[in-house]
Amino acid sequence: MPIDPDFAAALASHSIEMDEAMAQRLQDYVTVMWRFNEQLNLTRHTTWDLFVGRDLRDCLQLAPLLAEGEEVLDMGSGNGVPGIPLAILRPDIEVSLAESVAKRAKALSEIVAEVGIQVPVYAARGEDLMEDFRFTSVVSRAVGSIAKFCRWIEPHWMMVDRLLLIKGPKWLDERGEARHLGSLANLQMRKVASYPLGDAEESEGVILQIWPKGSTRYQ
Repeated sequence: MPIDPDFAAALASHSIEMDEAMAQRLQDYVTVMWRFNEQLNLTRHTTWDLFVGRDLRDCLQLAPLLAEGEEVLDMGSGNGVPGIPLAILRPDIEVSLAESVAKRAKALSEIVAEVGIQVPVYAARGEDLMEDFRFTSVVSRAVGSIAKFCRWIEPHWMMVDRLLLIKGPKWLDERGEARHLGSLANLQMRKVASYPLGDAEESEGVILQIWPKGSTRYQ
């Protein structure tokens, strides 16, 4: 299937240049995901401009932060973002998806099978997977506040090196809440990416890296 002209136009309007084969795989994923969306309400981003300007933009900011060979868990994957685009953009890393809602997990399994991407999908809460599996990075978007994530991961830091959380403009409020609750007392947090979201001049997306104090790996 050739690249949809609307997809090509959206990439151009957001000044994103991409290998055609990679764009084709992303298009295949989105096309299949939108088909499942008609029954499951997986996403509100149902135009190419919204996919490129929001979903793909986030993934393109996240991709360079990962090292070759990392084992990455997309926690609370929902419609597959950021995990599936990340697996397409970075075939040199290992990505797994965790989705606790059974219907969504089933849909994700069917999506990755249809698109032909080698990405395991677990119908489970991400923190439950950490009882048995170790991950270099846990990534997530639009799943829970900073404080909630810190609480979920707290018992499992032996199985995870770091969190990479994609956040919108309210991240400062979330950071304040997490500090107030003491959720960051034993953790370090750094903003490792920031970028305009495109919907307003002051609207900023960020990626926050969180990891245990005492660990020097990400200094």
